[in-house]
Amino acid sequence: MAVREPLVVLPTPRVLRFRPPLSSLIPVTDALALGIVYVLVGFHPVAIVFAVLTFLILNSDSSRIFRVNPRLGDDAAWLLGRVAVSLLLLMSVVAVAKLPLDIRAHLSNLTVIAPLSAIAVIIGRAAAYALGRAAKGRGVASERTLIVGEGELAIGLAKTLLDHQEFGLRPVGFLGRSQDGSGILPFLGECTELDHVVHQHSVSRVLIAFGDTDDKDLATVLRASERTPAEIHVVPRFFELSGIPQGAAVDDVCGIPLFHLRRPALRAAARVEKRAFDLVGSTLLLLLTAPLLAIAALAVRLSSPGPILFRQKRVGLNGQVFEIVKFRTMRENDDSDTAWFSGDDDRVTRAGRILRMTSIDELPQLLNVLRGEMSLVGPRPERPHYTDQFAATVSRYDDRHRVLGGITGWAQIHGRSRGLDAVPERARLDNYYIENWSVWRDLVIIVRTVAVLLRGDDG
Repeated sequence: MAVREPLVVLPTPRVLRFRPPLSSLIPVTDALALGIVYVLVGFHPVAIVFAVLTFLILNSDSSRIFRVNPRLGDDAAWLLGRVAVSLLLLMSVVAVAKLPLDIRAHLSNLTVIAPLSAIAVIIGRAAAYALGRAAKGRGVASERTLIVGEGELAIGLAKTLLDHQEFGLRPVGFLGRSQDGSGILPFLGECTELDHVVHQHSVSRVLIAFGDTDDKDLATVLRASERTPAEIHVVPRFFELSGIPQGAAVDDVCGIPLFHLRRPALRAAARVEKRAFDLVGSTLLLLLTAPLLAIAALAVRLSSPGPILFRQKRVGLNGQVFEIVKFRTMRENDDSDTAWFSGDDDRVTRAGRILRMTSIDELPQLLNVLRGEMSLVGPRPERPHYTDQFAATVSRYDDRHRVLGGITGWAQIHGRSRGLDAVPERARLDNYYIENWSVWRDLVIIVRTVAVLLRGDDG
């Protein structure tokens, strides 16, 4: 029986440390190929616009960049299609925009630029794939790989990788319930320890090879995988019966299919982008709403004795408790951390009722955003008492705490902001938002929130 190695607890990284060694090769060759076309056509301005657009479209799908065994035969049609999409997008913009005639005249050169770009990209990808295979075969670009699972499937996958070094995957051990790895690799921990083991052993890729296993274990691993900097692949169940699926995100390792999992949208780089969006947005909103804030503060002061601002403990990122700031809308000392307030609560002051109806009472939370305790958009943070209660009864409720809580959110614009019965649906919508985040989605949510408030909907 393999001996379990001691586990060292390390902090979650702020950046992606263990990138596959050849992950930058594909974008570099794409850029070189498109740059060569730009030179060949005489530094034509249309060529540079087309090159940038094509590069962004080609490299927008990370599942293709981080594949184990990319092959040109599988990618040629996809590459041609992406170049065609670039051409159609550029032509659509030109058709809609009122460009000067001299610029429109240059667009005829796209009939030469687009085919040359397609040929150059295909040649570049062929060179990148060949170089990658050569480097892996010589052990120059091997990647430390962790196998999650137990039984014949996991052991068979480990043996395949040990026998076929041309894939560049160097297995370092198993993760799972059982310590039986037939002695070929060490047992490194249980499924819940995935994030720590990845950091301890500098793992670049995680292969989830569950055969007969509890769905609960699989869910645990998939949740834990969202926090790791490694790329995650899954061996689909029953592939022996159904054959190897044909798809862009599927690798073939000696007949064993590996699906590359799409990673959560809010990873390290995206979090920086979202934080910048929050800082700029909250600063602008504070400046724009300053007169309204002053009027609201005066109304609260005149409505009843007590402070202007109301502070209450809420649960935020990673379960950390912070104090949310709002305009006080109830009589002092009548607020409870465990009472679920209704819209017709007689403790609400006259001014407070107006502030609540218009959601102006939420505006001081822009200060929470500036301090980094909240975001403009995200799951609404709840009180600790209810967080503990919901986490015990609502599926994936705790997963909402992967990101900062927000002033508004995906659940709010779908009318799921109030009521105990709506909590499971809110959790589902919040997790959907986290896993599909983009700056554009945040902008849409903010615009729709304003629209809801102007209509006076009870959201």
